[in-house]
Amino acid sequence: MGSYKSRSIFVCSQNLGTTMDIENFISAFGVFGVIVLLLIAALFFRYVPVGLWVTAFFSGVHLKLIRDLVGMRLRKVPPHPIVRGLITAHKAGVEVSPEKLEAHYLAGGNINSVVNALVSADKARIDLSFERATAIDLAGRDVFQAIQVSVTPKVIETPAIAAVAKDGIQLRAIARVTVRANMERFVGGAGEETIIARVGEGIVSTIGSSDSHKEVLENPDKISQVVLAKGLDAGTAFEILSIDIADVDIGENIGAKLQTDQAEADLKIGRARAEERRAAAVALEQEMRAQVAEQQAKLVAAEAEVPRAIAAALQSGHLGFMDYYNLKNLQADTKMRDSIGSGFDISPTTD
Repeated sequence: MGSYKSRSIFVCSQNLGTTMDIENFISAFGVFGVIVLLLIAALFFRYVPVGLWVTAFFSGVHLKLIRDLVGMRLRKVPPHPIVRGLITAHKAGVEVSPEKLEAHYLAGGNINSVVNALVSADKARIDLSFERATAIDLAGRDVFQAIQVSVTPKVIETPAIAAVAKDGIQLRAIARVTVRANMERFVGGAGEETIIARVGEGIVSTIGSSDSHKEVLENPDKISQVVLAKGLDAGTAFEILSIDIADVDIGENIGAKLQTDQAEADLKIGRARAEERRAAAVALEQEMRAQVAEQQAKLVAAEAEVPRAIAAALQSGHLGFMDYYNLKNLQADTKMRDSIGSGFDISPTTD
């Protein structure tokens, strides 16, 4: 009887140990399974944007969860900007396909700007296709801003432009150019700098062709009419609606300044020519003095030969003593007359 009880106790202890092992195994497997399920769920929600799909579905944009959203993940395209753009376009009544938005994103475009531009163009009844909008965006220009400029014209103010009328008075004019974006020429068209340069050129030519600066001051609208008639918006991304002259100021008297400068230049030229003539006259005077000195030297040399000639004549008998005496008296009389005429004292001479 005692052995039977001991055997029963042993069997019960074995069964209890086995049950505890099974419970430990089940608890360990449960923890591991929960961890695995959490990892799977994390990976699923990481690559499968269920929340974004739900938002798109209730917004009226029907997308395939695996084909569209998961495919975007695999194609390295973030689904959030694509879905937001589709929702915005759908709510505005603009038809846009997710494939085109993906292609534009992969090309480096701005999806938000293109969608907003398409919506604004549709509301403003401007003919803007998706292809043209993406082309403008990929060209580096803000397509949404272009639509805004097309709807609400933009005013471009030129810097002060100086020009001179025919009477020599300088005028400084400031113009305000009202432009509107031309979507047909927005890709490849010139920008605001070209508009400002062309308007400035037109203002300079118009003022320069005026006979008087008073004519421009009396009719400043003449400038805007002439400049506007030249079609300055050709080849640009804008359409010029109006050109208004905001301010016209009188500058310097360029004509008088030029005349003064010319007179000073002529004076310098005259002085240079006079100095040249004076130098030539001084050189000629020096030359004449040299010639006079040369002739005086020749005269002195010739006078030095006279006594010799007289002595030779006396020796040869060609000149008598009385003739020599009369010659000396004549010389003395001539010297006296010269002395009286010059106001010097008469000094007797001895031979």
